[in-house]
Amino acid sequence: MEKKTYGLTDEQVEAEIARLNASPDVALARKAQRLKYRRRQYLYGLRDLEKRGKMLRESGITAEMLDRLYAEVERCGSEEDTSYDSLH
Repeated sequence: MEKKTYGLTDEQVEAEIARLNASPDVALARKAQRLKYRRRQYLYGLRDLEKRGKMLRESGITAEMLDRLYAEVERCGSEEDTSYDSLH
C-alpha cells in the first residue's frame, strides 16, 4: 500500500510563492487592494474628525472661536495659552 503525502514540500512552497509574486494578476490585485485600504483609512479618518467635531461643538467651541485662536497664534508666533481650555 502506498503512503499518501499531504501538503507541499518546502521547495514547492518557495517555487509557488516565486511564481505568484511574478504574476501580473497578483500585481493588479495588490494595487486594487491598496486602493481599497487607502479609501477605508480615509473613511476612518473622516469618521474620527466628525466625532471630534461633535465633541468640540457640544463643549461650546465654535469655528469662530478657533479662527480667533488661530489668528492670535499667527500674530504672536507662539502657542502660549492657546489650548482648548482657554476658549471658555
